[in-house]
Amino acid sequence: MKKQLFLNLSLVLLFGFFTSCGETKPKKQVQQIDYLNESRSDFDKRMKWWRDARFGMFIHWGPYAVPAGIHKGVKVKGIGEWIMLKGNIPIEDYENYSRAFDPTEFDAEKWAEHMKNAGMKYVVITSKHHDGFALWDSKVSDYDIVDYAPYGKDILKALSKACKSRGIKFGLYHSIMDWHHPNAQANDAPRYDYKNNPNPKFPDYYENYLKPQLREIIETYDADILWFDGEWISEFTHEMGLDLYQYVRTLKPDIIINNRVDKGRQGMKGMNKDDKKYAGDFGTPEQEILEGASDLDWESCMTMNDTWGFKSYDENWKSEEVLIHNLIDIAAKGGNYLLNVGPTAAGLIPQPSVERLEKMGEWLKVNGEVIYETEKLKSTYKQGEKIRFTKKKNTDIYYAISLENPGEEFVINHIKPKDGSEIIMLGQAEPLEWNFSVAEGLRIKIPILLLETLNEKTAWSFKIIGQEI
Repeated sequence: MKKQLFLNLSLVLLFGFFTSCGETKPKKQVQQIDYLNESRSDFDKRMKWWRDARFGMFIHWGPYAVPAGIHKGVKVKGIGEWIMLKGNIPIEDYENYSRAFDPTEFDAEKWAEHMKNAGMKYVVITSKHHDGFALWDSKVSDYDIVDYAPYGKDILKALSKACKSRGIKFGLYHSIMDWHHPNAQANDAPRYDYKNNPNPKFPDYYENYLKPQLREIIETYDADILWFDGEWISEFTHEMGLDLYQYVRTLKPDIIINNRVDKGRQGMKGMNKDDKKYAGDFGTPEQEILEGASDLDWESCMTMNDTWGFKSYDENWKSEEVLIHNLIDIAAKGGNYLLNVGPTAAGLIPQPSVERLEKMGEWLKVNGEVIYETEKLKSTYKQGEKIRFTKKKNTDIYYAISLENPGEEFVINHIKPKDGSEIIMLGQAEPLEWNFSVAEGLRIKIPILLLETLNEKTAWSFKIIGQEI
């Protein structure tokens, strides 16, 4: 009897085991986050570091640095990285430049040190420009720095490591347009007529080439910023823009994406149209600064000379004074400054760029607090043409920056100091004598010896504890 009971119990347990093994448990549903309708608080949290950073380096680099603006002995008009289109260079001819791209003097550590010394907080480098050449070891294509060029090393890998070790956020520029891929603009080579000759195979390129390469660079290099360009071509639609933004944020939710991911940008002034909702986290004025302050996030990208990619004969360099004044003006208006360098084919940042970066860094070592972690004032960003204002976030600290020598008396009309507080000129510890009245404003006395000791030549900063009026 016991044997029978044991046998029956064993059969029941065995039956139960196989029954449970055969059951199909319902799969857990993963709810996709709608990143296009992010809450304001989540958006502000994600954008915080970028807003505080204020100053970054743009790098345009690729095979176009090999001809350096000259093709078959002829100086090609236009910016250096557009030489393939502007010079009507066939794909097979341009590929010769790609095969010759061998930047043996590239030093990622030195580049990152230039950024650090310049006071830059982030970098954006071209992972792929319009010419289609990739600066990383892509598994989607062999048209890259490792498989196609003699250099054979992953540029992005080296630079991302060097930047992150110094606390510099790493961003990537990626072109939506592609003059090399047969399903993109290459059907009209060597004209690459993105305006009048759309490629019907572009959707295939979008899904099976553009997106997979984006996945590679985001997952491999843990990019903090994705900076799109080339969105103006007719094949790329608003619906694609919305989809692309959602796709990238799904890969890395806290990544920051510029507004060129979609079709909303209004030309070079870079801010979105207001006719509909467009994707993108910040506006992108190009080679210009917004005329006034904006409550929207924006970043002005500008060159030091006339071109983005290296051109051997472009010597029209902006002065250090202009570059520093641009940085101050942009910060006062609530924006970021993305300042470009175009390295040579050998891998060197041009010496005029290095010199200007060093001067900016020297100024920021003394005056950086007027730029970093600041915000624009509520009522105005300037007084006349030679004074700009910023405010340290979440404090009652205000800054007045003079773009010319302030002389022995500096008059400010928009800030009232706190009674009994000290006013100092950055770079000097000695408090300055001041008086305030509603009628005459704030009048700051500056000893001439103090100005001579400081030996400043570009911009003078004053730190004031008080309130805006």
